[in-house]
Amino acid sequence: MDLKHTQRRATTMNKDDAITALKTVTDPELGIDVWTLGLIYDITIKKDSVHVDMTFTTPLCPYGPQLLELVRMALEQKGFSDPHVNVTFNPPWKPSEEIKEMLGM
Repeated sequence: MDLKHTQRRATTMNKDDAITALKTVTDPELGIDVWTLGLIYDITIKKDSVHVDMTFTTPLCPYGPQLLELVRMALEQKGFSDPHVNVTFNPPWKPSEEIKEMLGM
């Protein structure tokens, strides 16, 4: 573990830290990050641990397992220990008007 990572874990992690990490995870199919897409439903922080509730664009998303791993890795790299990611389809994902515009829908 490098010094920067050690120093980061010495501070209290917060929701903004998690959001910053999630913004680095891009949906491979759509080319937009999971936070902007609205795939993240909830973030709960306890010390340096994080629990994320998220969804996929469709229950049959072929990149689902890859996205889960990318989300976990991004949160770990930000300094969260043992991130937990729960996938739910309730409610189903619906793109915002802004996202529809970005995707040309």
